[in-house]
Amino acid sequence: MKRTSIAIAVATLALLAGCALTPAYHQPDVDTPVAFKEGRGEWIKAVPADTLERGPWWELFADSDLTSLASQVEVNNQNVALAVARYAQARALVAQQRASLFPTVNLSAGATRSGSRQQTTTTASGASVTTGGAHNNFSLGIGGSWEPDVWGRLRAGVDQARASEQASASDLQAAKLSAQGELATDYFNIRQLDVASAIQAQTIAGYQRTFTITQNRYNVGVAPKTDLLQAQTQLANAKADQLGLEQQRATLEHAIAVLIGKAPANFSLAARPVWNAQVPDVPISMPSTLLQRRPDIAAAERRVAAANEQIGIARAGYFPSLNLSANAGLGAASIGDLFKASALTWAIGASLAQTIFNGGLTSAQVESARAGLDAASAQYRQAVLTAFQDVEDRLVASRILQDQLALREEASQAANLVEQQVLNRYQAGQVSFTDVVTAQVTAANARRAVAQAMSDREVAAVGLITALGGGWKGL
Repeated sequence: MKRTSIAIAVATLALLAGCALTPAYHQPDVDTPVAFKEGRGEWIKAVPADTLERGPWWELFADSDLTSLASQVEVNNQNVALAVARYAQARALVAQQRASLFPTVNLSAGATRSGSRQQTTTTASGASVTTGGAHNNFSLGIGGSWEPDVWGRLRAGVDQARASEQASASDLQAAKLSAQGELATDYFNIRQLDVASAIQAQTIAGYQRTFTITQNRYNVGVAPKTDLLQAQTQLANAKADQLGLEQQRATLEHAIAVLIGKAPANFSLAARPVWNAQVPDVPISMPSTLLQRRPDIAAAERRVAAANEQIGIARAGYFPSLNLSANAGLGAASIGDLFKASALTWAIGASLAQTIFNGGLTSAQVESARAGLDAASAQYRQAVLTAFQDVEDRLVASRILQDQLALREEASQAANLVEQQVLNRYQAGQVSFTDVVTAQVTAANARRAVAQAMSDREVAAVGLITALGGGWKGL
């Protein structure tokens, strides 16, 4: 009767295997707009789609040097390599958790020789009896144990590990996108510095001509020495500014070297004084659903799912755990007797373990898991809202910088004309040298502002592409 009752209890618990204590998962709701403020398109409830193929987005800029550099990031960047390793760890953890669903089987074999001091005694009948000496013992056994997933704790652990693996995969995509975006930004800033350096060289040449003219006028007594000193000051400051541009370029070049996994001493990027920037056109009907391709959003959502599974794991602590075990073995004093039927031993067992009192530990663990779910949900919502902010900022920048560039070019053309006219009037003695300095500084600043505006447009385009998770391909 007792055996029957135990068998029924074990069978009942086994049938309960797979019963889940994990709450049904629901993706956190986020207050999402119908469309971007700076664009058009209807909002559709997004699901993580960060694994969708985006293509090499940097090719939108049609720059061969950028394409060559960006392709090296995925292979050589060490932050990407770190993310790859962490993703591999996450995949291995899934396999470890999945292994807990299956029985564990062990095989053992052993041989021992033991003994004690040999002694001979005489019985009452006068017979001699020898005790002690050496003895052999050989054994061969196989055993196994299995913890049925009665309350779904093990399955929840597998699902949690799988969600964490998916989050790590998204982290890997985010690391690639971040490194590629940083490289593109540094690259365009270098190209802006190349143009600015060329402009500065032209400015220095102009200041040198002005200095020569002023010196000639001073030598014949037409211009005061203050004009000569002002021209000298202007020329020296321009040369100092040129050195500052050189320093900035070197710093960015070093940053690019590290991004592609090289020592700065082993990398150099040829200057391009003449550079025609190509900024990709932003579709005006861009839908806000493109945000579902952002890997940081996908990673945050998967971590919510992992936190949800943790609740089920914690709840399982309220219920008993079941462990089934079985083993069979052979034991004999000699190898020849090891495989006789009389040498066989076996055992089958089942055990239940239930925590009766732990000072509220299990309840605290459940509450901690629930709070963890709330925290992960808040992080997900924040990631989505921040993503909307990023895209809106970039869309505004793309629109305004395009108009701003046209105005900068118009201002530069006018400043160049003023500079030439004032210099001609100075040579004719019609204006003071202060007017020349003012006109030249204004023209030089206007030319540099054009180059900066061109760079700002490209950097804003890179920011928009990364904010959208890698461009708008497939729109």
